[in-house]
Amino acid sequence: MPVIREYETIGAERIPDNPLGLYTLTPDRIRVLSEEEVASRRRAAEAARGARFREPYAMLGRSMQTAPWRSRWGHGHEGSYAVRRIMLTIHHLYADMMNLYGDRGNVISIKKRCEWRGIPVEVVDVGLGESIRPTGCDLFLFGGGQDREQALLAEDLTGSKGADLRAIVEDEGVVVGVCGGYQLMGHFYETPEGEKLPGVGIFDLHTEPRKPQEARLIGNVLVRVRAPEDERDGAWREIVGFENHGGRTFLGDVEPLGEVVVGHGNNGEDGTEGARRNNAYGTYLHGSLLPKNPWLTDQLILNALRRVDDSFELEPLDDATERVAFESAVRRTRQRR
Repeated sequence: MPVIREYETIGAERIPDNPLGLYTLTPDRIRVLSEEEVASRRRAAEAARGARFREPYAMLGRSMQTAPWRSRWGHGHEGSYAVRRIMLTIHHLYADMMNLYGDRGNVISIKKRCEWRGIPVEVVDVGLGESIRPTGCDLFLFGGGQDREQALLAEDLTGSKGADLRAIVEDEGVVVGVCGGYQLMGHFYETPEGEKLPGVGIFDLHTEPRKPQEARLIGNVLVRVRAPEDERDGAWREIVGFENHGGRTFLGDVEPLGEVVVGHGNNGEDGTEGARRNNAYGTYLHGSLLPKNPWLTDQLILNALRRVDDSFELEPLDDATERVAFESAVRRTRQRR
């Protein structure tokens, strides 16, 4: 059975030398919460959320019940922000095997940005031999791993689990693969020994090993991405991350996630990075990717929630600190040129 876990991150003290309290995400900064702590925090968040939306109506001498409206899905809206009784389930695929370069930080980022908005969220680790059990409001994450782990995963994905993931993507479900997980979302990944590990086939792409004279593709990356929420307007945004891969990925009939501004991307040759199809995203960007790019985190959350209610909107967060961190990472990355 999948294991449901709740995590918290242990931050760093804000001091003159570190005014933003930034820290590197390491295992000692992740603590698994007990069931009692989880229940207590959820009760406190629920109480705080209710008080927060009752207060404006109380100031007007009105009851909050005089203003709500209901969507076609029957979820109540309170105040200016739609508070549904929807729980987002994060399915962390092979969490114990595919977690290079702090990819668990992607899970933590999604979870915290939901909790800050009062959106309930559960994290479900899905391991070898365990089936995928969608709830209807889901987000699926693959992390990165070594060749040995990828071989085990490839075998596990040849059965119903791979078929389920393909069906989820066809149904506009949200799936994100990073590095090794991204490679397994294609047709195959060829190891340096020449073995072709079958992929899930979500993306029309394949990955070849680097040639003996070729170096690994390593370093900070800056990518221009066509913003999903602004595609009709042709808007572009940037994401930043870190890549470290030997494999060269070549796209077929699939849209790249973005265009490389700085770095190597899929193969160091054609200027593409990652792949995208429906609500499935693949990328080589570690870092972790989502904490460095909060706008992308929010877009993934919104994509998942809108599968339940297509009118859902996210309450804006104060991302001043995140913007400073992002701009700093972009400046450092541009210095690679």
